[in-house]
Amino acid sequence: MEILRMCPIARSLWIALALAGLVPVPLDAQQHNQSPADLENGARIYNANCFACHGQNGDLIAGVDLRRGLFRHVSTDDDLAKVVLNGIPGTAMPPNRLAPQELQAVVAYVRSMKNSQAGPIQSGDPNRGQALAEGKGACLNCHQINGKGSYLAPDLSEEGMLRNPAFLRNALTDPQSAAQPKNRFILAVTRNGETVTGRRLNEDTDTVQIMDSNERLRSIPKAGLREYTVQKETHMPSYKDKFTAGEMSDVVAYLVSLKWSSR
Repeated sequence: MEILRMCPIARSLWIALALAGLVPVPLDAQQHNQSPADLENGARIYNANCFACHGQNGDLIAGVDLRRGLFRHVSTDDDLAKVVLNGIPGTAMPPNRLAPQELQAVVAYVRSMKNSQAGPIQSGDPNRGQALAEGKGACLNCHQINGKGSYLAPDLSEEGMLRNPAFLRNALTDPQSAAQPKNRFILAVTRNGETVTGRRLNEDTDTVQIMDSNERLRSIPKAGLREYTVQKETHMPSYKDKFTAGEMSDVVAYLVSLKWSSR
């Protein structure tokens, strides 16, 4: 069965049947081709329900290391979903009341933790990293962090909840590969000749909402546009040659430290 090509409703039904033991779920069947939005949702659920015991890297429970795909009671995605949903009697693992789509997201995120830890990540100093992010890196020229900075690019205040060190390092060195479609910039020209550029926040059939280059939130009717282009290239610069190896580790450590509770 090609699980990944199912529509969201069909996937949710499929997971419900799997939890009832009516269909098998092969190992890692759902970890590939998950959208960034699915993985972000899974990260939020993980941090709200799993972080306290398993930790950010999933290696705080003896005999369990999510980064390496090591589990005590899990060999398939079906097993993992059942453990998340039902818990493990006689242990500290509690049941979790999750909707099928939420369960799918957290399973996908846990599976993604294994592939995203490619190679060792050198530890850095978050305090030095903050100084670099706000100084040499000029991150606040585009990003908002805990109430400081610009709204031109995505808010990084929860980055430590949503991303692991490997992802963050890759985003800094190869931002194009880490760019998400939802954060792409657009170029729009209205029928009266006004040119508008900015980051796309939302789009529906009739309008597009953007944060324009002057940091103004705008909702533009599509009927009033004569040109509309979604830019495929990210505006995020690469820091591969701007930071030394040690500085990169410090900045990554700072980003990992960013949690909602630090606000």
